[in-house]
Amino acid sequence: MLDQKLLSILACPVCKGDLYYDKKAKELICRLDRLAYPVRDGVPVMLSTEARQLSLEEREQFR
Repeated sequence: MLDQKLLSILACPVCKGDLYYDKKAKELICRLDRLAYPVRDGVPVMLSTEARQLSLEEREQFR
């Protein structure tokens, strides 16, 4: 689980927008760019090259 203070200061490296933490998938979601950044061993990997595109279903879920 990520620390709430850390979550409050993290931003999407692409658009600088807010991120949503998906605990189940262990990912940080940028709704604007439709990207999911992995969290590995409690450490967010905030590299655009490591992010994955959200599927159509996920896009609807995180609107």
